[in-house]
Amino acid sequence: MIMRQLAHFKFFDTLSKKMVAGFIILILIGTVLLSLPWATPANVHTSLIDVLFTSASATCITGLTVVNTAAHWTTFGQLVILVLSEVGALGYMTFAVLLFNIMRRQIGLSTQLMVKASLNLERLSDTKSVMKYVVGLSLLFQLGGLGLLAIDFVPRFGWRHGLYVSLYHAVMSFCNAGFDVFGDSLQGFRNDPYVLTVTMILIIAGGLGFLVWRDVLLYHTRKRLTLNSKLTLLTTFSLFVIGFVLLLITERDLELLPTGMSWVNRTINTLFLSVTPRTAGLITMPTQGLQAGSLLVIMILMFVGGTPGSTAGGIKTTTFGVLMFQSIAQLRGRRDVEFSHRRFSQENINRALMLIFLASIVLTVATLILTQTEKIPKGFGLEYVLFEVLSAFGTVGLSLGLTPNLTLIGKIVIMMLMFIGRVGIFTSLYALSRRQARVNLIRYPAENILLVRWATCEKVLLYLV
Repeated sequence: MIMRQLAHFKFFDTLSKKMVAGFIILILIGTVLLSLPWATPANVHTSLIDVLFTSASATCITGLTVVNTAAHWTTFGQLVILVLSEVGALGYMTFAVLLFNIMRRQIGLSTQLMVKASLNLERLSDTKSVMKYVVGLSLLFQLGGLGLLAIDFVPRFGWRHGLYVSLYHAVMSFCNAGFDVFGDSLQGFRNDPYVLTVTMILIIAGGLGFLVWRDVLLYHTRKRLTLNSKLTLLTTFSLFVIGFVLLLITERDLELLPTGMSWVNRTINTLFLSVTPRTAGLITMPTQGLQAGSLLVIMILMFVGGTPGSTAGGIKTTTFGVLMFQSIAQLRGRRDVEFSHRRFSQENINRALMLIFLASIVLTVATLILTQTEKIPKGFGLEYVLFEVLSAFGTVGLSLGLTPNLTLIGKIVIMMLMFIGRVGIFTSLYALSRRQARVNLIRYPAENILLVRWATCEKVLLYLV
């Protein structure tokens, strides 16, 4: 009787609901593990909401924390956070498929569909081949990062602690998680360009996406890149360079750093400041000391985020790229949106526009709620809340100091933002929706409405173009 009732239970009837449920279960498992006595030192109490917040932040690979990871959690607790970040970054379905392969069991169709959805694949036939790249590249980058960081950390901390710190930092950098076991992120390494360079490589590697890496690695045989990879690489490089230049200007060569720091270290720190908002969350200087212009640049980078199918969050570089070329096409009076001798489909453009609109609504509502529930310190304005909201939505982990002082409602709002940012707006909404997509049987005539004085705008655009 019970089995029949479960069989008719409709909550898990779509892939979106299954993906959302999987992440929720993973967060709850992490909450239970972090609630165990040996997860924290003796006589250290952690409230349930703080444990849940930490588990959600790790699973959603964000890095926002209400307690200091290095001081509050034991080695066991830190390892739980590490595992949650790893599983959350690569996707729990990746580890499920890996377990099936170890047990030499056949992967079912439903499992393949879940992997296809979690990795943003176009074809079901790509599931097995892409899974090999996901596992292989993850091991390659993280073990490589472990080895490179150990060169610096082992002489500094000794073999045991040095290897542990190297492993933790390599995993968190590649997963773009933002947790650290130093207590102050990477502020103690601002004069160590080697560590910062290795960390930037790991962050970029994790944020590019496994599909892009597969295209790059197979370029010598295929002699071509897919349109997705071309757009991703162009947008990523452009944001990196533009962010670096703008931060050089707004921070005036990082005047907040010690005066005796060499120009090489200043350049590396500025490069790092341009890379880390792409959902990494590690920092080499206090964000509270940054200029208003720098905070704006960082918030824009956090909003864009990384690449679909990667360990990064945000609206994604491809969404930003599609809308950028859509705007260029409109300015030039072209109907088709073209890039690299290809034309973007109208469906892609519509999805990008809808994603921007929904993200704006979510961020606006969250910001409005937090302005009513949280206290803004003197010397700060709306950016104090908006920065945290964008950091949570983009699964970044940077903070101006609001997260440790959040109220209960504030913690719930930030957790929801982190979850939506990791799972995706579309997946979250589809999981809540009960309606299935349908084709309209009636199509009404089209009619224009007034938006702007286009005649005047057209003259200006023609002059500019």
